[in-house]
Amino acid sequence: MNHISKILKKLGLDNQEIIYIGKYKAKIPFESIKEKPGNGKLIVVTGMTPTKAGEGKTTTAIGLTQGLNKLGKSAVASLREPSLGPVFGIKGGGTGGGKSKVIPEDEINIHFTGDAHAIGSAHNLLAALVDNAIQRNQISNMDSSGITWNRVTDVLDRGLRNIVIGMGGGNNAPLRETSFDIVAASEIMAIMALSRNLDDLRSRLLNIVIGYDNSQKPIYVKDFDFVGSLLSILRYALMPNIVQTTEGNPAIIHTGPFGNIAHGCSSVIGDTFATQVSDYVLSEAGFGADLGFEKFMHIKSRTSDLKPQGAVIVGTIRAIKSHGGIKFADLTNPNSEAINKGIDNLFHHINNISKFGLKPVVALNIFPDDKAEEIKLVKSLLSDTKAFAVVESDSYSKGGDGNIELGEAVIESSKSKITSKYIYELEDTIKQKVHKLATNIYNANDVKWSPVASKKVKTFESNGWGNMPICMAKTPLSISHNPRLKSLPKDYTFEITDIRASVGAGFIYPIAGSIMTMPGLPTNPRSLDIDSKGNIKGELTA
Repeated sequence: MNHISKILKKLGLDNQEIIYIGKYKAKIPFESIKEKPGNGKLIVVTGMTPTKAGEGKTTTAIGLTQGLNKLGKSAVASLREPSLGPVFGIKGGGTGGGKSKVIPEDEINIHFTGDAHAIGSAHNLLAALVDNAIQRNQISNMDSSGITWNRVTDVLDRGLRNIVIGMGGGNNAPLRETSFDIVAASEIMAIMALSRNLDDLRSRLLNIVIGYDNSQKPIYVKDFDFVGSLLSILRYALMPNIVQTTEGNPAIIHTGPFGNIAHGCSSVIGDTFATQVSDYVLSEAGFGADLGFEKFMHIKSRTSDLKPQGAVIVGTIRAIKSHGGIKFADLTNPNSEAINKGIDNLFHHINNISKFGLKPVVALNIFPDDKAEEIKLVKSLLSDTKAFAVVESDSYSKGGDGNIELGEAVIESSKSKITSKYIYELEDTIKQKVHKLATNIYNANDVKWSPVASKKVKTFESNGWGNMPICMAKTPLSISHNPRLKSLPKDYTFEITDIRASVGAGFIYPIAGSIMTMPGLPTNPRSLDIDSKGNIKGELTA
């Protein structure tokens, strides 16, 4: 690894401007970041619907960054911080793999610079302050039943999904039912990712709704003297983190909102800085284009001055066959029928991206067991789509060298002037926005609302929250709300079971189907170990 000062020099940054965290990590102070984006071209890296086989979206984003640098361009990867939940769950680390990783991967995947801990601490401090205010009768016309602000933890713990607090008598907090969410689903995490500066962060924190009084009037953080305490914990966490790729290229890793529960995008302030110091910024959005990319456009882009100049959608032969109905154990076997069936998933995502005014480059992430005839078939099937180009990519085995052609395609695709388009207008009603998303992005015929969700919509709109964008909380495993519906679901009704308001973050998030804000550990949780020098054994690959 290079000393981080060498990486910073590539960006033209003076050592005096940087806050060093050891030899290989640093934070970019606010005074080094201009308010408006620079001239660097912002490229959103997204994917088809994820499968058990893994698509390598993060690995491709890093590999493409390295490929662009090999082409003589200054390119920076802008990624989300990994969460401890997936690290010890199913996914593993979030630092790429093979010859396309961000390093030091062990530190990035576990604790990193402490940002997630700061966010969790600020979130839970607010919960404690609210409980304390209720217990001491400092909030008029409100009791504990009106509190909606849960607590959070960064590990997957299904035992905390539904809990009772305040047991033990009158000296404790009021007895009530509540729950924990994962830190990546915290509204404060979403706020941190969307905030442009400390003043913007303050404003968003002040607008967090912590509950409702007995007349159903919303109670905000701004109704109390809480915000300063939260800011004191979060001030350093808002500074973007900079590390390096395996080929010594700069990478910004900052904030980690969940891709389905939150907006799933890297930070506004991180992307803004990256556009000021580079020619190209590869900003990865969570899960498939129906989630991360859609939310990038409707939430992140709208709340900032960040307008994408291009998009890359990552697909694999194995993912296509998986959507074609093939079991994981059989994905290495040639199957043209499954490809012809499963390719509809990738078709749909390409079309979705085009609806926003972009012609995506398809990065066909090649695995060693992919067959030449299957690659040829996929390219042929994709030739008559709205994609700008379909290019083979091999980030894992070849690093930057495996992304030269992809880099050239991205450069060409980003030369055209882009006029961003949107699926809905902010002035639409909440139900109109959801209906437009369901029918245009999720390929549904209609939307079914639960009685409780419909009632909440009326409340939200009467509170003046109707003009906010939508952050759909749905499964990442299907274009629909049902994880069992693969490829391109048709002739179905999209189901909204509940709806919540993240007023501080500035969005409404409907809950589609069975979505948990606290995931659980798998049957065999990830097991790690260290050697005698304290180094984590093995690779923490995604």
